Amino acid sequence: MILELENLTHRYGSESAVDGVSFGLESGELVALLGPSGCGKTTIVQAIAGHVRPTSGEVRLRGTAVTDDPPESRTVGLVFQQTTLFPHLTVDENVGYGLAAQGIDRERRADRVGEYLELVGLEERGEAYPAELSGGQQRRVELARALAPQPDVLILDEPLSGLDRALRERMRGEIARIQHETGVTTLCVTHDQEEAMALADRLVVMNDGSLEGVGTPRSLFESPPNPFVASFLGRSNALTGTVVDRGPPTIEVEGATVELDDASRTGSAGDELTCHVRPKDLSLASRGARNSGPSMTGTVTYVADVGRRFDVSLRLESGAELVVEHTGDPPAIGDDRPIVIDPTALTVFDGSSGNDEPTATIA
Repeated sequence: MILELENLTHRYGSESAVDGVSFGLESGELVALLGPSGCGKTTIVQAIAGHVRPTSGEVRLRGTAVTDDPPESRTVGLVFQQTTLFPHLTVDENVGYGLAAQGIDRERRADRVGEYLELVGLEERGEAYPAELSGGQQRRVELARALAPQPDVLILDEPLSGLDRALRERMRGEIARIQHETGVTTLCVTHDQEEAMALADRLVVMNDGSLEGVGTPRSLFESPPNPFVASFLGRSNALTGTVVDRGPPTIEVEGATVELDDASRTGSAGDELTCHVRPKDLSLASRGARNSGPSMTGTVTYVADVGRRFDVSLRLESGAELVVEHTGDPPAIGDDRPIVIDPTALTVFDGSSGNDEPTATIA
């Protein structure tokens, strides 16, 4: 294990920023630390880098505790959300800035700088100053500077923030290529689910200072461990359900009767449930048509044309609202339409006990 956090906890006065977080990064992994603003991501980055001494817990690099070590003694490379290039230094000088402190002589420093500028495709811009570069080029210089000392761990703290969509996508591909070519163990910190799922081997999902889920992007997306992960990764409709019967296991979701395949995990008749279903796993049926699965009725409140499909918002009889991805002709606002559920894509959580574990995940 290259990086390990064990029971990391930090408080600012009486406020808890991080509460008992534990996870690790294997050699060569790219792990995304993901969560909404204020969930504790920045505090974790600062604890790893040595800028914050955690209230309790331990940070280890290659099995050695570094919790009390100063930042300069840790082999951690950082790319921050905001640019930190020195405006008065050339690209060459920026990339080589941290190498002198390692005792690397001038000739070897020049070779190392050239190697990493070539890696990021800027070998011809060594004499340029940061102001002469585009935003994407500046990001690549920062990557080269963080990688040149050959750190044990590279931390990318919201590395694509502030870039336009097209540039974000190009830079995302560049980060993936560079990480693959160097094999550097990388922690990418972001609140962008698409970015995290596209880049990472594994996700570490946080909320309100606590760990909510750890796993591969696909496993967490298809089988979320709790309602927060279900709603945070991608788009999900949260609906209320009730256990109707255990033989066969049957629940009622907003008026739709849905039969499940595992009676041992549905609870007792009358138990309240929270159900999550993705917009892509719902479909609109024509009024009066014979439905191909369990359905509920909703009134169309909004239709968004997003290019290849329409996102149709509907209000149910209970007052709950949901979104359906629809590829046919769009319905009119005010129409009442049956909404068909794919039972195999429904994730069910115990809503009465507060248990975070899914009672049935059928995906």
